[in-house]
This record gives sequence, C-alpha cells and structure tokens, in this order.
Amino acid sequence: MRIRRIFFWLHLSAGSTAGLVILVLSFTGVLLAYQSQIIAWAERDQRFVESRADAARLRLEIILARVRQAESATLTNVAWHPEPNSTVELGFGRERTLFANPYTGSVIGEGAPGARRFFRNVGEWHRWLAASISGRAITRPIVDAANLLFFFLVGSGFYLWWPKSWSAPVIGAITWFRRGLTGKARDFNWHNTIGFWCCVPLFVIVLCSVVMSYQWADNLVYRIAGSPIPGAQGVIRISIEGRNSQVVAVTEGLDALAMRAEFKTTDWRSISLRLPTAKEHAAVFTIDAGNGGQPALRSTLTLDRKTAAELTWEPHSSLSRGRRWRSWMRFAHTGEVFGILGQTVATIASLGAVFLVYTGLAMALRRLFNSLATRKSRSTAPIAAPLETKRY
Repeated sequence: MRIRRIFFWLHLSAGSTAGLVILVLSFTGVLLAYQSQIIAWAERDQRFVESRADAARLRLEIILARVRQAESATLTNVAWHPEPNSTVELGFGRERTLFANPYTGSVIGEGAPGARRFFRNVGEWHRWLAASISGRAITRPIVDAANLLFFFLVGSGFYLWWPKSWSAPVIGAITWFRRGLTGKARDFNWHNTIGFWCCVPLFVIVLCSVVMSYQWADNLVYRIAGSPIPGAQGVIRISIEGRNSQVVAVTEGLDALAMRAEFKTTDWRSISLRLPTAKEHAAVFTIDAGNGGQPALRSTLTLDRKTAAELTWEPHSSLSRGRRWRSWMRFAHTGEVFGILGQTVATIASLGAVFLVYTGLAMALRRLFNSLATRKSRSTAPIAAPLETKRY
C-alpha cells in the first residue's frame, strides 16, 4: 500500500506539472491525424490532369526549366507518380508547393495553401508550442520533458488502475462508462475507463515521442537492437532544414537519373528527389511503394549526379535492425505505419488523452480546494475553553 501511495502522489504531481502541455500536444495530435489525406483531398484538382493519348509526358528537365521560367522562387525538391494523369509536385522549401502539368510543363496551381498553412501552424504548436525560431531553444525542452512525464503517467496510471480484486462489479466499474455520475465520481470513472482503453496505443505513441525527443533514448533503441549508433561509426546525419534555400539546385542530367530511379523497382507509387546543388556529387531518390508513412515499403537510391552510376541502394530490409526500428517508430507515433486503421486508433487515443488531462486536472483541483477548505475550517474553528475547576 505504501508503494501504491507513492506512485499516486508521483502520478498526481507529474500530471499537474505537465498537464497543460500534454493537453496541447494531444489536441494538436488529433488535428494532425489525417493531415496527408485532407491535403490530398483539398489538392485533388491540382494533383491530376486529363491524360493525353496523343502526347507523351515531358522529360523532367524540360518541366523544371519551364517552371523556373515562370517562378522566381528557389526550387528545392520534386516528386512524381507513375499514373499518366498525375501531375508533378514541386517544392519551394517548406513554405510552398506547386503542381505542374506533365504534358505542357505549365504550373497548374499552388494546391491548397490554406490547408497546408493550417497544418504547418498546428505542427509548430505540436513541436515547439508555436514558438519562433529564436524561442524554440526554450520551448523544445519543455515539450521534451512533457513527453517524458507523459510516458511516466501512462505507466504509473496502468499500475494505479490495476484493481485490488478482480470481481465482475469492480472490473465493470473501471473499464466502462457509468451513467448518472457527476462531479468527482464522473471524472474518476472517465479517467479510469479512457485510460484502460487507450493505454496500449498511448504507450506506443508516447514511447516513440520520447525516442524522438531525447538523443539518449534514440541511442538506446540502437543499443537494444544491437546496431551501431549513427554518428558513432562515421555515419553523418544530414539535416535538410539546415540547407541554405537560396542555393540554386542543378537540374542538368536529371532525366537519366530519374529514368534509372523509375526502373529500379516496378511497384513504386511515388519518387521524390531533393534537388542537388553544384557542390553535391550525388542525387538521393526516395522510392515509395506505400502510402508515404510505411517505412517497410520505402527505399533510398543514391546515384552519381554526373555519371548516373549507382552509389548505394538501401531498401528497408537492408538497413540495420536499429535503423529499421527507428524508422518504424517515426510513423508508429502517428499510426501511419498501420495505414488508415492505425491513424484512426492513434486519433482516438490522442482524443482520449485530452479527456485524461481534463479529468485528471479536475480531480487534482478538487483535491486541492478541499484541502484548502479543510485547513481554513480548522484554523477558524473556535477553541473550546478549558473547564474551570470548582473550588469548595
């Protein structure tokens, strides 16, 4: 009983400390749940054109050249699909995405800038509490610490939920919603029931977020997998965000490179390329046979930019066990690794976390107010006068 009481107070303290941040992370997680599907639906008119039987799709270099004539912004990446009626997606950093007609090279439109802006803003709240670039050094550790405390809350919550007796009435009371309850009883019932049904998916989601938050947790994944830690064995991690967007990318010779990437596999659904600069000797293609969130169906092909010679070919199966686990965890956090079903489960769990925070903070505030009221009543209670001794 003493250990249980210790865990209760630790659980209460962690939830009270990080509750509001966890609420923001959970709510924004719900909003981001179907981001890719919503953006694809909003851009459906720009992502497809009428296929032309009397004409062939233009070469990639021609399309990029015509887009550059029409747009003065710096082109950074390009992506395309195998369907004849699919357009070419052009990225201008993280701020802008255009679509080009594959038969004429003309720019069709910007897609859904409003939807992309909305999800970009929500993502900034999810990652940095909407802080500016200069303020992220302060908010990012707060978010990371909240993820770690959330992980403790999930584990300690399951321990505190574990019933003392396994009778049918007890199990039913803490695994299903009860009607007619109000106040503390209702919050307690909701907290236990939602915590029970969301425990497993929340454990996976928060575990992945801790790994993405802390380098020591990231390294631990590789150690458990028995794989070398990236960086420790001469592997250099490249950050796309750190690249100067004003550097002009090189497009000469991309036709031969793109053709080789297309013929590398037969079941690809999309190919994307971060356009290399003049100083980069390699072109790195991401070939995806899935929905974009299934790392097991994603491969990386690196070609020499000048000779089109294959430098590396990395299907998911060729990666070390640590890298496979780490890539899996990135998309298990959003549920995308399991497709639309996984996204739905992650969404429900995130929504459940919103109610867990609400009910947890509500019970904590009630406990605090009751404690303060009890102390106040004790301090204002009249002191009984001592009985006088009767003298004879």
